[in-house]
Amino acid sequence: MEKFNRSYIRYMRYTVQWGILIFLIFAGYQLYLFVEYFNSPGLTIDNTDILSKRYPSIEGFLPIGALMSLKLWITTGILDRIHPAGLVIFIAAILTSLILRKSFCGWICPVGAISETVSKLGEKIFKRNIIMNKYIDHPLRAIKYLLLSFFIYVIAIKMDSGDILKFLSEDYYKIADVKMLYFFTKMTSMTFITLLILFIGSLFFRNFWCRYLCPYGALVGTVSLFSPVKITRNTDACINCGKCSKNCLSFLPVDKKVRISSPECTGCLVCVSYCPAKGALDIAMAKNKILNPILFSILVLILFFGAISIGKTTSKWNSAVTHEEYSKIIPQADILKHP
Repeated sequence: MEKFNRSYIRYMRYTVQWGILIFLIFAGYQLYLFVEYFNSPGLTIDNTDILSKRYPSIEGFLPIGALMSLKLWITTGILDRIHPAGLVIFIAAILTSLILRKSFCGWICPVGAISETVSKLGEKIFKRNIIMNKYIDHPLRAIKYLLLSFFIYVIAIKMDSGDILKFLSEDYYKIADVKMLYFFTKMTSMTFITLLILFIGSLFFRNFWCRYLCPYGALVGTVSLFSPVKITRNTDACINCGKCSKNCLSFLPVDKKVRISSPECTGCLVCVSYCPAKGALDIAMAKNKILNPILFSILVLILFFGAISIGKTTSKWNSAVTHEEYSKIIPQADILKHP
Protein backbone atom coordinates (compact mmCIF):
# COMPACT_ATOMS: atom_id res chain seq x y z
CA MET A 1 0.00 0.00 0.00
CA GLU A 2 1.40 3.43 -0.98
CA LYS A 3 1.91 5.67 2.02
CA PHE A 4 -0.12 8.86 2.24
CA ASN A 5 2.17 11.72 3.33
CA ARG A 6 0.69 14.81 4.95
CA SER A 7 3.72 16.01 6.87
CA TYR A 8 3.15 19.46 5.34
CA ILE A 9 0.47 19.95 8.01
CA ARG A 10 3.12 20.03 10.72
CA TYR A 11 5.20 22.60 8.85
CA MET A 12 2.16 24.82 8.33
CA ARG A 13 1.52 24.78 12.06
CA TYR A 14 5.16 25.42 12.93
CA THR A 15 5.17 28.40 10.56
CA VAL A 16 2.07 29.89 12.20
CA GLN A 17 3.27 29.21 15.76
CA TRP A 18 6.76 30.58 15.27
CA GLY A 19 5.61 33.51 13.19
CA ILE A 20 3.39 34.60 16.08
CA LEU A 21 6.09 33.88 18.67
CA ILE A 22 8.74 35.89 16.81
CA PHE A 23 6.33 38.82 16.44
CA LEU A 24 5.55 38.75 20.18
CA ILE A 25 9.25 38.64 21.05
CA PHE A 26 9.65 41.77 18.92
CA ALA A 27 6.60 43.34 20.63
CA GLY A 28 8.15 42.50 24.01
CA TYR A 29 11.39 44.20 23.01
CA GLN A 30 9.43 47.26 21.90
CA LEU A 31 7.70 47.29 25.29
CA TYR A 32 11.11 47.19 26.94
CA LEU A 33 12.22 50.25 24.91
CA PHE A 34 8.90 51.93 25.71
CA VAL A 35 9.44 51.45 29.45
CA GLU A 36 13.08 52.57 29.23
CA TYR A 37 11.93 55.80 27.59
CA PHE A 38 9.68 56.65 30.54
CA ASN A 39 12.37 55.62 33.02
CA SER A 40 14.91 57.96 31.41
CA PRO A 41 16.30 60.48 33.94
CA GLY A 42 14.95 63.98 33.54
CA LEU A 43 12.27 63.05 31.01
CA THR A 44 10.65 66.29 29.88
CA ILE A 45 9.77 65.80 26.21
CA ASP A 46 6.11 64.95 25.59
CA ASN A 47 6.81 62.55 22.72
CA THR A 48 3.29 61.29 22.06
CA ASP A 49 4.63 59.23 19.13
CA ILE A 50 6.23 56.89 21.69
CA LEU A 51 2.74 55.49 22.44
CA SER A 52 2.67 53.94 18.96
CA LYS A 53 5.80 51.95 19.81
CA ARG A 54 3.88 49.93 22.36
CA TYR A 55 2.16 46.99 20.63
CA PRO A 56 -1.25 46.19 22.24
CA SER A 57 -0.79 42.50 21.28
CA ILE A 58 1.24 42.00 24.46
CA GLU A 59 -2.01 42.37 26.41
CA GLY A 60 -2.77 38.80 25.37
CA PHE A 61 -0.57 37.86 28.33
CA LEU A 62 -3.06 39.48 30.73
CA PRO A 63 -5.92 36.92 30.73
CA ILE A 64 -7.01 37.61 34.32
CA GLY A 65 -7.55 41.27 33.51
CA ALA A 66 -9.37 40.20 30.34
CA LEU A 67 -11.69 37.95 32.35
CA MET A 68 -12.51 40.88 34.63
CA SER A 69 -13.10 43.09 31.60
CA LEU A 70 -15.40 40.49 30.07
CA LYS A 71 -17.57 40.33 33.20
CA LEU A 72 -17.70 44.12 33.39
CA TRP A 73 -18.74 44.35 29.74
CA ILE A 74 -21.42 41.66 30.08
CA THR A 75 -22.90 43.03 33.31
CA THR A 76 -22.67 46.78 32.70
CA GLY A 77 -21.88 47.32 29.01
CA ILE A 78 -18.71 49.18 30.03
CA LEU A 79 -15.65 48.32 27.92
CA ASP A 80 -12.17 48.35 29.44
CA ARG A 81 -10.31 51.34 27.94
CA ILE A 82 -7.02 50.57 29.68
CA HIS A 83 -6.16 47.19 28.12
CA PRO A 84 -8.90 46.67 25.52
CA ALA A 85 -6.69 44.49 23.31
CA GLY A 86 -6.48 41.96 26.14
CA LEU A 87 -10.25 41.49 26.05
CA VAL A 88 -10.31 41.32 22.24
CA ILE A 89 -7.62 38.60 22.20
CA PHE A 90 -9.40 36.73 25.00
CA ILE A 91 -12.68 36.73 23.05
CA ALA A 92 -10.82 35.72 19.86
CA ALA A 93 -9.30 32.72 21.67
CA ILE A 94 -12.68 31.65 23.06
CA LEU A 95 -14.42 32.06 19.70
CA THR A 96 -11.74 30.11 17.83
CA SER A 97 -11.90 27.26 20.34
CA LEU A 98 -15.69 27.20 20.33
CA ILE A 99 -15.78 26.64 16.59
CA LEU A 100 -12.49 24.91 15.76
CA ARG A 101 -11.59 22.85 18.81
CA LYS A 102 -8.83 24.01 21.13
CA SER A 103 -6.98 25.41 18.12
CA PHE A 104 -5.89 28.53 20.01
CA CYS A 105 -3.55 26.26 22.00
CA GLY A 106 -2.52 24.15 19.02
CA TRP A 107 -1.86 26.93 16.52
CA ILE A 108 -1.71 30.37 18.18
CA CYS A 109 -0.45 30.29 21.78
CA PRO A 110 3.27 31.22 22.00
CA VAL A 111 3.63 29.58 25.42
CA GLY A 112 2.39 26.33 23.89
CA ALA A 113 4.97 26.66 21.10
CA ILE A 114 7.78 27.12 23.64
CA SER A 115 6.56 24.27 25.84
CA GLU A 116 6.33 21.94 22.85
CA THR A 117 9.82 22.90 21.68
CA VAL A 118 11.35 22.23 25.10
CA SER A 119 9.59 18.84 25.18
CA LYS A 120 11.06 17.97 21.78
CA LEU A 121 14.48 19.00 23.04
CA GLY A 122 14.04 16.66 26.01
CA GLU A 123 12.94 13.84 23.72
CA LYS A 124 16.01 14.38 21.54
CA ILE A 125 18.36 14.39 24.54
CA PHE A 126 16.79 11.55 26.52
CA LYS A 127 15.30 9.66 23.52
CA ARG A 128 11.80 9.83 25.00
CA ASN A 129 9.27 11.81 27.00
CA ILE A 130 7.96 10.23 30.18
CA ILE A 131 4.31 9.16 30.12
CA MET A 132 2.86 9.27 33.60
CA ASN A 133 0.72 6.52 35.02
CA LYS A 134 -2.95 7.47 34.62
CA TYR A 135 -3.47 7.46 38.39
CA ILE A 136 -0.89 10.26 38.64
CA ASP A 137 -1.62 11.95 35.31
CA HIS A 138 -5.36 12.47 35.88
CA PRO A 139 -5.04 14.17 39.30
CA LEU A 140 -2.25 16.39 37.97
CA ARG A 141 -4.37 17.39 34.97
CA ALA A 142 -7.08 18.43 37.42
CA ILE A 143 -4.79 21.19 38.75
CA LYS A 144 -5.40 23.49 35.77
CA TYR A 145 -9.17 23.03 36.13
CA LEU A 146 -8.93 23.82 39.84
CA LEU A 147 -6.96 26.98 39.03
CA LEU A 148 -9.59 27.92 36.44
CA SER A 149 -12.37 27.31 38.96
CA PHE A 150 -10.58 29.54 41.47
CA PHE A 151 -10.30 32.46 39.02
CA ILE A 152 -13.91 32.06 37.88
CA TYR A 153 -15.09 31.98 41.49
CA VAL A 154 -13.11 35.07 42.51
CA ILE A 155 -13.87 37.12 39.39
CA ALA A 156 -17.20 35.91 38.05
CA ILE A 157 -18.89 35.19 41.38
CA LYS A 158 -17.21 36.95 44.29
CA MET A 159 -16.21 40.28 42.69
CA ASP A 160 -19.05 42.61 41.78
CA SER A 161 -18.94 45.04 38.88
CA GLY A 162 -18.04 47.94 41.15
CA ASP A 163 -14.99 46.11 42.50
CA ILE A 164 -13.86 45.25 38.97
CA LEU A 165 -14.35 48.81 37.71
CA LYS A 166 -12.33 50.13 40.65
CA PHE A 167 -9.50 47.66 39.99
CA LEU A 168 -9.41 48.48 36.27
CA SER A 169 -9.09 52.17 37.15
CA GLU A 170 -6.09 51.71 39.46
CA ASP A 171 -2.57 52.79 38.47
CA TYR A 172 -1.43 49.20 39.04
CA TYR A 173 -3.68 47.92 36.25
CA LYS A 174 -2.69 50.74 33.91
CA ILE A 175 0.83 49.32 33.83
CA ALA A 176 -0.03 45.64 34.27
CA ASP A 177 1.90 44.98 31.05
CA VAL A 178 4.94 46.73 32.52
CA LYS A 179 4.70 44.64 35.69
CA MET A 180 4.54 41.56 33.46
CA LEU A 181 7.72 42.71 31.68
CA TYR A 182 9.46 43.18 35.03
CA PHE A 183 8.51 39.60 35.92
CA PHE A 184 11.20 38.58 33.42
CA THR A 185 13.61 41.55 33.29
CA LYS A 186 13.74 41.96 37.09
CA MET A 187 13.42 38.30 37.92
CA THR A 188 13.37 37.31 41.59
CA SER A 189 14.95 34.08 42.80
CA MET A 190 11.46 32.62 43.28
CA THR A 191 10.54 33.49 39.69
CA PHE A 192 13.76 31.93 38.42
CA ILE A 193 13.22 28.73 40.40
CA THR A 194 9.61 28.48 39.17
CA LEU A 195 10.61 28.92 35.53
CA LEU A 196 13.46 26.45 35.97
CA ILE A 197 11.06 23.84 37.37
CA LEU A 198 8.70 24.39 34.43
CA PHE A 199 11.61 24.08 31.98
CA ILE A 200 12.88 20.85 33.55
CA GLY A 201 9.35 19.47 33.76
CA SER A 202 8.83 20.19 30.06
CA LEU A 203 12.08 18.41 29.18
CA PHE A 204 10.80 15.18 30.68
CA PHE A 205 7.03 15.48 30.29
CA ARG A 206 5.46 16.50 26.99
CA ASN A 207 3.83 19.96 27.22
CA PHE A 208 4.18 19.99 31.01
CA TRP A 209 2.76 23.49 31.56
CA CYS A 210 -0.09 23.11 29.08
CA ARG A 211 -1.09 19.65 30.25
CA TYR A 212 -1.07 20.21 33.99
CA LEU A 213 -1.02 23.87 34.97
CA CYS A 214 -2.47 26.28 32.39
CA PRO A 215 -5.92 27.59 33.44
CA TYR A 216 -6.27 29.41 30.10
CA GLY A 217 -5.91 26.05 28.35
CA ALA A 218 -8.47 24.55 30.73
CA LEU A 219 -10.93 27.30 29.80
CA VAL A 220 -10.59 27.01 26.01
CA GLY A 221 -10.53 23.22 26.35
CA THR A 222 -13.86 23.28 28.16
CA VAL A 223 -15.30 25.63 25.54
CA SER A 224 -14.01 23.34 22.76
CA LEU A 225 -16.33 20.56 23.95
CA PHE A 226 -19.09 22.42 22.10
CA SER A 227 -17.12 22.59 18.86
CA PRO A 228 -18.74 20.80 15.89
CA VAL A 229 -15.28 19.92 14.57
CA LYS A 230 -13.46 16.80 15.74
CA ILE A 231 -10.65 14.48 14.75
CA THR A 232 -12.49 11.61 13.05
CA ARG A 233 -11.22 8.09 12.27
CA ASN A 234 -12.57 5.96 9.44
CA THR A 235 -12.40 2.43 10.82
CA ASP A 236 -12.68 0.91 7.34
CA ALA A 237 -9.62 2.76 6.03
CA CYS A 238 -7.58 2.57 9.26
CA ILE A 239 -4.64 0.12 9.13
CA ASN A 240 -4.20 0.12 12.94
CA CYS A 241 -0.57 1.24 12.81
CA GLY A 242 -0.99 3.33 15.99
CA LYS A 243 1.08 6.25 14.68
CA CYS A 244 -1.71 8.74 15.45
CA SER A 245 -1.75 7.89 19.16
CA LYS A 246 2.03 7.60 19.37
CA ASN A 247 2.50 11.13 18.04
CA CYS A 248 -0.51 12.82 19.68
CA LEU A 249 0.78 15.76 21.73
CA SER A 250 -1.91 15.10 24.35
CA PHE A 251 -1.45 11.29 24.56
CA LEU A 252 -5.02 10.67 23.39
CA PRO A 253 -6.03 7.15 22.22
CA VAL A 254 -6.81 8.33 18.70
CA ASP A 255 -6.45 4.83 17.25
CA LYS A 256 -9.15 3.51 19.60
CA LYS A 257 -11.80 6.19 18.97
CA VAL A 258 -14.04 7.12 16.08
CA ARG A 259 -14.41 10.79 17.16
CA ILE A 260 -12.09 12.61 19.58
CA SER A 261 -14.15 14.75 21.95
CA SER A 262 -11.58 15.26 24.72
CA PRO A 263 -10.96 18.84 25.98
CA GLU A 264 -7.27 17.94 25.74
CA CYS A 265 -7.41 17.81 21.92
CA THR A 266 -5.80 21.01 20.60
CA GLY A 267 -6.75 20.54 16.96
CA CYS A 268 -3.03 20.59 16.13
CA LEU A 269 -3.58 17.89 13.45
CA VAL A 270 -0.29 16.20 14.36
CA CYS A 271 -2.08 12.84 14.48
CA VAL A 272 -3.56 13.49 11.03
CA SER A 273 -0.15 14.46 9.65
CA TYR A 274 1.39 11.14 10.72
CA CYS A 275 -1.43 8.92 9.46
CA PRO A 276 -0.09 6.89 6.46
CA ALA A 277 -3.49 5.61 5.28
CA LYS A 278 -5.54 7.81 2.96
CA GLY A 279 -9.00 8.55 4.31
CA ALA A 280 -8.31 6.96 7.70
CA LEU A 281 -7.95 10.10 9.83
CA ASP A 282 -9.22 13.62 9.22
CA ILE A 283 -10.55 16.71 10.91
CA ALA A 284 -14.28 16.67 10.25
CA MET A 285 -17.52 18.39 11.12
CA ALA A 286 -20.76 16.65 12.07
CA LYS A 287 -21.92 13.88 9.74
CA ASN A 288 -18.28 13.33 8.76
CA LYS A 289 -18.02 16.38 6.53
CA ILE A 290 -14.25 16.41 6.16
CA LEU A 291 -12.31 19.67 6.33
CA ASN A 292 -9.15 19.93 4.26
CA PRO A 293 -6.24 20.56 6.71
CA ILE A 294 -5.18 23.64 4.75
CA LEU A 295 -8.72 25.01 4.94
CA PHE A 296 -8.82 24.24 8.67
CA SER A 297 -5.59 26.18 9.30
CA ILE A 298 -6.86 29.11 7.22
CA LEU A 299 -10.12 29.14 9.18
CA VAL A 300 -8.19 29.22 12.46
CA LEU A 301 -6.29 32.30 11.27
CA ILE A 302 -9.41 33.97 9.86
CA LEU A 303 -11.40 33.48 13.06
CA PHE A 304 -8.66 34.58 15.44
CA PHE A 305 -7.22 37.49 13.50
CA GLY A 306 -10.63 38.40 12.10
CA ALA A 307 -11.88 38.99 15.65
CA ILE A 308 -8.80 41.11 16.32
CA SER A 309 -9.39 43.10 13.13
CA ILE A 310 -12.93 43.86 14.28
CA GLY A 311 -11.51 45.10 17.58
CA LYS A 312 -9.10 47.38 15.73
CA THR A 313 -11.64 48.78 13.27
CA THR A 314 -14.10 49.54 16.08
CA SER A 315 -11.42 51.37 18.10
CA LYS A 316 -11.35 48.70 20.81
CA TRP A 317 -7.63 47.99 20.55
CA ASN A 318 -5.38 50.85 21.69
CA SER A 319 -5.05 51.80 25.34
CA ALA A 320 -6.46 55.10 26.55
CA VAL A 321 -3.58 55.61 29.01
CA THR A 322 -1.92 58.91 28.15
CA HIS A 323 1.72 59.89 27.81
CA GLU A 324 1.38 62.01 30.96
CA GLU A 325 -0.03 59.07 32.97
CA TYR A 326 2.74 56.74 31.81
CA SER A 327 5.40 59.33 32.69
CA LYS A 328 4.09 59.47 36.27
CA ILE A 329 3.28 55.80 36.85
CA ILE A 330 6.05 53.82 35.12
CA PRO A 331 8.89 55.32 37.23
CA GLN A 332 6.92 54.17 40.29
CA ALA A 333 6.24 50.67 38.94
CA ASP A 334 8.55 48.98 41.44
CA ILE A 335 6.65 50.32 44.43
CA LEU A 336 3.13 49.87 43.06
CA LYS A 337 1.44 46.90 44.68
CA HIS A 338 -1.65 44.90 43.80
CA PRO A 339 -4.61 46.84 45.28
